[in-house]
Amino acid sequence: MSSEVSADAVVVGAGVIGSAIALELAKTARRVVVVDRAGGAGQGSTSASSAVVRYNFSTLAGVTAAWEAHFCWSAWAEHLGHEVGDLARFERSGMVMLDVAVAPRADWLPLFDEVGVRYEEWDAATLAERVPGIDAGRYWPPKRIDDDRFWADPEGTLGGVYTPDAGYVTDPRLAAQNLAAAAAIEGVEFRFRAEVTAVESADGRVSSVVLADGTRISAPVVVNAAGPWSGKLNELAGVGSDFTVGVRPMRQEVAHVLAPEGYHPAGGVGVSVGDLDLGTYFRGEVGGGLLIGGTEPECDPLQWLDDPDEANLNPTMAVFEAQVTRAARRLPELRVPNRARGVVGVYDVADDWTPIYDRTELPGFYLAIGTSGNQFKNAPVVGRLMATLIEQVEAGAEHDRAPVQYKGAHTGLAIDLGSFSRRRGHNTGSSGTVMG
Repeated sequence: MSSEVSADAVVVGAGVIGSAIALELAKTARRVVVVDRAGGAGQGSTSASSAVVRYNFSTLAGVTAAWEAHFCWSAWAEHLGHEVGDLARFERSGMVMLDVAVAPRADWLPLFDEVGVRYEEWDAATLAERVPGIDAGRYWPPKRIDDDRFWADPEGTLGGVYTPDAGYVTDPRLAAQNLAAAAAIEGVEFRFRAEVTAVESADGRVSSVVLADGTRISAPVVVNAAGPWSGKLNELAGVGSDFTVGVRPMRQEVAHVLAPEGYHPAGGVGVSVGDLDLGTYFRGEVGGGLLIGGTEPECDPLQWLDDPDEANLNPTMAVFEAQVTRAARRLPELRVPNRARGVVGVYDVADDWTPIYDRTELPGFYLAIGTSGNQFKNAPVVGRLMATLIEQVEAGAEHDRAPVQYKGAHTGLAIDLGSFSRRRGHNTGSSGTVMG
């Protein structure tokens, strides 16, 4: 049976990004409704995230947002502002980004200096000393494991840049649920198992969304935070004619294995490693585990999807073996199991692996899309910068001409939201991978 609902804003998507936006919009005294096709918050792409919190991005805005978000994760209960039960936890492990020609440290260390991110520059000897059992060999470029060259001896050694404040969030789905619970306390209404079938406009601006059950939710503001379904929602809204950056859904796998002996220090968690040299990254997990993901090396086919609903959500042995074998080249004591174990998700990938946080040509219709598998870490800040963007644009700011600036509550640093524009020039400094 159809019904009519009125709100000040509708957020489509209850992942970590959408839930963060809903929380911050509610704090601006808006009546907010969140709709999501899943059965609860964080059950889509968020639940498959490795939840790594790192700071190396190829743009000043990206580094600034990640560093600002670090302080949100480090004081998670305070960020939420409400008692919501069990909390996701930020685990500080430190992270080393290994040297690689495609993203040389000289390109992004000046951004660390400008923002104030703490770091140490390691040579190969220091890397071997600080990460037990690591092979400091240089294997570039990444190769398929069925290529004989994969097994060749390294050509020299490499070091990396260590950020001691990096780490990961222990439970990404719980983090989204924490945000959704805080938002609900602020008065946000969540409608799960609800699919948007139409986006309506009137008098030159967005006016409502229609759900599959016939419910019409009238609102002057709609935020597309639909993850890999964001492109379909844009089509329903009729937006995209002025985009210079596109988004596409991509299937990804993350492998779960036991870490090699000695990787985790007694009572702690081993250093996370970003390894574009071999085409992988890995991080430890409390309890002795290791999560391993890929960094889209050129030798691997990318699993683009026309429809995210068609994604096979079971891990495959081919991808599992490739990822774990690459990690085992870096950690020679790592065993490669004969059964695939891990999680599968779908990224909403922007052409330059940099997100789009913006308005659109349809007044009132906003975007938090193209998060490219690298924006979980920034979710608390994305909520705040989107609320700032919406507040100022709805008040008459000409964002396309004079981009809105968001000032970090913790760092006091400005983030130029023009860096995330749908109409930006492609980020030529991007590594062209999930690393951004």
